[in-house]
Amino acid sequence: MKHVRKVILIAVAALAQHSVCAHAADSKVSVLTGDQVIQILDQTVEWYRALGTQQQNATQPSDLLLLFANRQTADKVVSLAFEVARANAELLSSESESSPPRDTATITASESFAQQQAQVDADLKSIQQEIAADRQKLAASGKGRADAEAKLAELQGELAMASARKNLLDTMDEFVRTSDPKAANANALKAQIDAIAATVPGAGGNVTGATPGATVPAASPVAATTAGGRAGIWDLSTEVFRQRNKVSAIEGIDQRTAALADTFHKISAVPRAQLQGYSNRSAALASQADHATGTALKGLRDQFDTLAWLFKQTSDILLPLGKEQVLLEQYRHNLANWRDSAEKQYHEALTALAVRLGLVAAILVVVFALGEVWRRAVLRYAHDTHRRYQLLLVRTIVIWTIAVAVICLSFVTQISAFATFAGLLTAGLAVAMQSVLVSVVGYFFLIGKYGIRVGDRIQIGTVVGEVMDIGLVRLHLREISQQGPLGATGRVVAFANLVVFQTSGGLFKQVSGTDVSFRETNLPLPSVRDYAALKAQLLQAIGAAVGPSGSENAPQVQMRLVNGHMEALLRYPVKYREAADIDERVAQAVLGTLTAATDAPTAQ
Repeated sequence: MKHVRKVILIAVAALAQHSVCAHAADSKVSVLTGDQVIQILDQTVEWYRALGTQQQNATQPSDLLLLFANRQTADKVVSLAFEVARANAELLSSESESSPPRDTATITASESFAQQQAQVDADLKSIQQEIAADRQKLAASGKGRADAEAKLAELQGELAMASARKNLLDTMDEFVRTSDPKAANANALKAQIDAIAATVPGAGGNVTGATPGATVPAASPVAATTAGGRAGIWDLSTEVFRQRNKVSAIEGIDQRTAALADTFHKISAVPRAQLQGYSNRSAALASQADHATGTALKGLRDQFDTLAWLFKQTSDILLPLGKEQVLLEQYRHNLANWRDSAEKQYHEALTALAVRLGLVAAILVVVFALGEVWRRAVLRYAHDTHRRYQLLLVRTIVIWTIAVAVICLSFVTQISAFATFAGLLTAGLAVAMQSVLVSVVGYFFLIGKYGIRVGDRIQIGTVVGEVMDIGLVRLHLREISQQGPLGATGRVVAFANLVVFQTSGGLFKQVSGTDVSFRETNLPLPSVRDYAALKAQLLQAIGAAVGPSGSENAPQVQMRLVNGHMEALLRYPVKYREAADIDERVAQAVLGTLTAATDAPTAQ
C-alpha cells in the first residue's frame, strides 16, 4: 500500500511539473498560428484553381504558351506554400515538446516520467536477479528450505509490486503526452495540411507541370475565321464579347495574384524579424561566452543549440516565402503579356465589327437611295395611276427584298450554309403556305394590263359587286343586288386572289367605260299565222321599252323551233342604274304584243 501511494504522489508531482513546463513553452512565439496557416493555404488553393478560367480563355497558340508557363509557376507556388505550412507546423509542434534543460528546476514532465520509469526498471531487474539467485541456492542445498521458500515468496511480491508501479507510470506518461493541447493542435494542423495537399494536383513538391486530366482547348473557330477576313456580324459580335470577357478574367486573376503576393509579403515580415532577433541573441550569448567558465559555458552551449535550431526552422519558412514573391511577380508578368495580347485581339475584333457594320450600312444607304431614284422616276414618267401604283409596289418589294438579303448575308459566316438553310426554309414555306403564295401571284395577274381596278363591277361565281380594294392575298367586293332595283345589299364579300386561277367559279369584269349589260331570256310563242310579223312586233315593242341604245346595243329576237313549238330568244341591253325599270317595261311590252297576236284571227 505504501508503494502504491508513493507511485501516485510521484505521478501527481510529474503532472504538476508538466503543467509548469507547458506554460513556459506557451511563452514561445511561432511565425503563424494554425488558423493563419489554413487560411493562407485556402487562399493559395483558390488562386491555383483560377488556372481553369485561364484554360477556358486560352484559344490562341500564344495563349497556350502563356498558360503552360503559368501552370508551371502556379505548381511551384502551391508547392512552396505547403513547404511553408509544414515548416510552421513543425515549429508549432516543437513548442508542445520539452525545451533543452537549463537546470533542475526546468526539467520537463516527460523527463520526470522517464527517470521514474528508469528507476522502476532498475528495481525490477534487481528483484529478478535476486529471485534467480535464491532459486539456484534452493536447488543446490536442502538446508533452510523453508526460509528460502519464504524469501522467494517475498521477492515474488516485490516483483508484482514493481510491475504494478511500472504499469501505472507508463499509463500516466501516455496520458500526459496525449493530453497536451499544443501537441494535439500541432498534429491536427499537420493532418489538415495533408488533407488540403491531397485535393491539389501537383502539390507537396510533386510538380508535374500540368494539371492531371486537363485538356488543352482548341483554337476558337470564330477567331480563325476572323483572321481569315470572312466572318459574319454575329460571329464578330461574339468574338468581341469573348475577348472582352477574356480581358476581364485576366484582370481578375491578376488582382487575386497581387493579393496573394501581398499576403506572402506581410507574412515574411514576421520570420525576418525573428531571424534578426535570433542573430542579436546569438551575438549577445557570444559576448557572454567570452567571460564565462565551467558550468556557465555548458548553459551557453545549450542556448546556442536552441537558437541554431530555431534559426533553421524559421529560415525554412522565410526562404520559400521569398521564392513565392519572385514566382508571383513572374506570374503577374505573364498575365500582363497575356492581357496585352487579349486587348490587341479585342481591338482587332472590334475594328472588324465596325468595318462590317459600316459596309452593311453603306450598302443599305445605296439601296434605299436607288429606291428613292426609282420612286421619283415613276412619279415623273408614269402618268397612269394604276401603272404608277404597280411600279411603286414592285419597287417596295424589290428594295426590301434586297435589304433583307444584305442583312441576312452580313450576319452569316458561311454562304453555303446560309444557302442550304434558305433553300430548306423556302421549300417548307412553299408547302405550308401554298395557297397564300398562289394568292400573291394571283395579285399580279389581277392588277395587270387587263386586270381589275377599284370601283370596277365584276362577277365571281354568282356574286356581283364593285371592287373596294385589292390586297396581296385577297380582294373585297361591295355586293350588288341582282333582284329588283339595282343597289348595294350592305354586305362585303372577300375572295382570295387565287380565284383568278380557278375555272369553276370564273371571274367576269364589266368593260371599262360602259354601264350597259345584256339580258337574255327564252320566250315560248303562241301559235300564230305569221311568225315573221310577230318577230317584228316584238322587236318594235322591246326597242320602245329599252329606248335609244345605238346600233351596237340594239335589241335582238331570234326565232327557233324546239320540240315542235316555236320559241323566241330575246336579247336586249339595260343600263345598270335602270335595269329593274327596263326589265319591267320590256316584260309589259312583250306580254302586250303576245296578247295582241293571240287575239287576232288565225288562218284556217
